[in-house]
Amino acid sequence: MSDAYEEIIAAPIAEAAHPHAGSFWGAIREALRGSHQDYTVGPIGRSIILLAIPMVLEMCMESIFAVVDIKWVSYLRPDAMATVGLTESMLTLIYALAIGLSIGATAMVARRIGEHDPDGAARAAMQSVFLGLIVAITLALIGAPLAPKLLGAMGATPSVVEHGVWFTRIMLGCNATVVMLFMINAIFRGAGDAAIAMRVLWLANALNIALGPCFIFGLGPFPKLGIAGAAVATNIGRGTGAIYAFSRLIRKGGRFEITRKHFRIETAIMGRLVKLSGTGTFQVFVGMASWIGLVRTISLFGTDALAGYIVGIRVILFALLPSWGMSNAAATMVGQALGAKKPERAERAVWLAGLYNMIVLGCVGLIFVILAPQIIWLFTSDPAVAPYGVDCLRIVACGFLFYAYGMVLTQSFNGAGDTWTPTIINLFCFWLLELPLGYALAVIFHFGPRGVFLAITIAFSSLAVVSAIFFRRGKWKLKVV
Repeated sequence: MSDAYEEIIAAPIAEAAHPHAGSFWGAIREALRGSHQDYTVGPIGRSIILLAIPMVLEMCMESIFAVVDIKWVSYLRPDAMATVGLTESMLTLIYALAIGLSIGATAMVARRIGEHDPDGAARAAMQSVFLGLIVAITLALIGAPLAPKLLGAMGATPSVVEHGVWFTRIMLGCNATVVMLFMINAIFRGAGDAAIAMRVLWLANALNIALGPCFIFGLGPFPKLGIAGAAVATNIGRGTGAIYAFSRLIRKGGRFEITRKHFRIETAIMGRLVKLSGTGTFQVFVGMASWIGLVRTISLFGTDALAGYIVGIRVILFALLPSWGMSNAAATMVGQALGAKKPERAERAVWLAGLYNMIVLGCVGLIFVILAPQIIWLFTSDPAVAPYGVDCLRIVACGFLFYAYGMVLTQSFNGAGDTWTPTIINLFCFWLLELPLGYALAVIFHFGPRGVFLAITIAFSSLAVVSAIFFRRGKWKLKVV
């Protein structure tokens, strides 16, 4: 490790330990309560803690939902799990748009907050909301009617299409709940109001978890809807969360105030947002579309392999989503620091956040490798499905140390408004490396589904290394948003 790199890491740690920074437990309480600290000044370590704790807890609830949801669905026939897997592969395209739009919203709002321009932040926030609504309505009008054909195109058997079409139709038709939840929470994160975003997602997913078994199995007064019930519960929960988030966005007393004058489309701001988010959307699309290709390859080996893969990936997401919380904290720090003309502070925050993420995710990865059979057994005891889940969990977890830094670095580029660099890296690592390698290992070299799992580990590890090289070059510091 170079002397320069050691200085980047050591300085924030020393700041965080400084007695004037306050106690660690005090920082946790402040983070959960909601902090109005100016993140462009003061100890970097404490700032990361204040931002990261609610963001990590926000993603923890998302992780819990993902695992609980697939647990309820696992009690249905294997076709139901296959339906969820295929539908969520299609929904990755919608998630790509939602996350891409949220990248632009976070970067623009964070930059305005760092510049101490609350009116500019309010204007950027409302244009983000308008843009999200336009996109969501368009996708619903196209996706819902085409649900059966889309499932068939993904390789679903006639039985999967027959039993799962309403799950797919509801999820595509009601995508606005997901898009708006992503968008408004991204605005809060960019502003530094991470605690509000945490409460929004906890509300949405708590409702989802509670309503899931009610609609799936018809508990009490609820209708028994089977797999379609999971979609109904999801959209009720996330729709409620989105409404609550919007009510908090327009409430007075935040870091910026939205008034009646902001409820109009401003083409100049929306144009900049579209340009920024367009690249971010393509960036996420490249990564998420690769999952569709991987699912298509795994589906060649039958429903059991596909179901095992879905279980394994859900458990992996349980670990990775909280790490996205740390990554989002780094993105907010970068955006606000650059707005305050403090690029060195932005860079130091990224390396420290990456170190924290690596320590935590490395420990989780070790647990997954050792206890993979026991963990997978919690979600399925089917002897035809479980071995695929175990292989997926063990092989992918081997790369967790790399993923930790890769996630932080990618989000930091985005927080700076440099969405092109991670887009190009994603294009190389996922489309030019992961997809061909996965097919070759699985089919040509006869590794089967295990070849796809190996390709995932290799691709994400490569992404982390390449991202670190580009980050150290520092061109992201010059980006104007």
